[in-house]
Amino acid sequence: MHLTVLGINHQTAPVSMRERVAIAPEHMAEALSAAHETAGAEEVAILSTCNRTEVYATVEGTDGRLLRWLADHVSMPLEDLARCTYALHGDDAMRHLIRVASGLDSLVLGEPQILGQVKSAYTVARETGTLGTLLNNAFQHTFAIAKRIRTETAIGQNPVSVAYAAVSLSQQIFSELSDVSALLIGAGETIELVARHLRQRGIGSILVANRTLSRAEELARNYGAQAILLSDIPDNLYRADVVISSTASQLPILGKGAVESALKRRRHRPMFMVDIAVPRDIEQEVAKLNDVYLYTVDDLKEVIEENRRSRQSAASNAEVIIDEGVEQWQKQLRALNAVGAIRAFRQSVEDIRDAELDKALTALSRGQSAEEVLTGLARGLTNKLLHAPTLRLKQAGEEGRDDHIRLAHELFDIKLGCQEKK
Repeated sequence: MHLTVLGINHQTAPVSMRERVAIAPEHMAEALSAAHETAGAEEVAILSTCNRTEVYATVEGTDGRLLRWLADHVSMPLEDLARCTYALHGDDAMRHLIRVASGLDSLVLGEPQILGQVKSAYTVARETGTLGTLLNNAFQHTFAIAKRIRTETAIGQNPVSVAYAAVSLSQQIFSELSDVSALLIGAGETIELVARHLRQRGIGSILVANRTLSRAEELARNYGAQAILLSDIPDNLYRADVVISSTASQLPILGKGAVESALKRRRHRPMFMVDIAVPRDIEQEVAKLNDVYLYTVDDLKEVIEENRRSRQSAASNAEVIIDEGVEQWQKQLRALNAVGAIRAFRQSVEDIRDAELDKALTALSRGQSAEEVLTGLARGLTNKLLHAPTLRLKQAGEEGRDDHIRLAHELFDIKLGCQEKK
């Protein structure tokens, strides 16, 4: 078994393709179980965000079964999916996982939210029962290296994220935000970051719409906003100069008709919209309306690129730490590979011990002296334990395999100098 990553991300596919592959949180446990049962993945975890969907698994052989399973699961032709996916194995897969968790593979270089999303993917897989020793160790090691990168480099300095980029773009449209009203759709971590950035930049007012009113009210309290339900959006949309949306909905929340009605009530004052969600929350047709400026997560790249340059130096330092992390992982993996051999060796020794002990106890019960029994027990254990290694060493000597003999000296801590003195 080896570690494999099969994925699609913002570098290999546009949002129109990524949203077809996205797996909603409420369907994640089902997807994990299906991958485990039908894709040949002994262990599996899945990360699905606005920028990527990645399957982390332990598999035998190639990743072909995994790719076919994913194509079937998201109802996409295999050829279409294959054109925009990537597959990594072993150390390359481990390096990729660390880079993802550290924000080095993100649309926004060094963005912090991805680490929490990777941790959530790990937690869901663990709760679903699709994690084993190898994947569990891989994720735990990844979290430790990601923490080092955050602590030892400047990769996380300056508020750079998709949320930050969305707010920065809105400020390019509205130079002064004090008279601007914003509608935020969703109440997750990204929207909370949007609300924080808007407040820091002096936004006039914020309206938070969410499927669960209590969550919207909690966020609204923290940022001096008003909370409404998603169903209340049509009645309140006309109030919004800026609309930023990020939910986990599988269907669009905001359609062309609702926006047209809002524009009429606004007397065609322009609306600026950013749809961060994948799948998208706002229908594509909305972009065709006059007085609407609609951007998707992919459109934020230009805004983000300026911030990316400021983090390149820190990213180089992070790559050095990642190299060290992969090397440490290799050592862990080699140690893990030895566990089975160690367990089998201990079991064989314990079997010999138990057999010799039974013989000794039987001899004692028959009245044999304790001294004779102990001597026999020691002799029996010594002979049985040394029998197989002695035969193998003799055979190695006859065949000229000096490396085996040197290994025996190392394994059994044999001091040649002491033997020579004798």
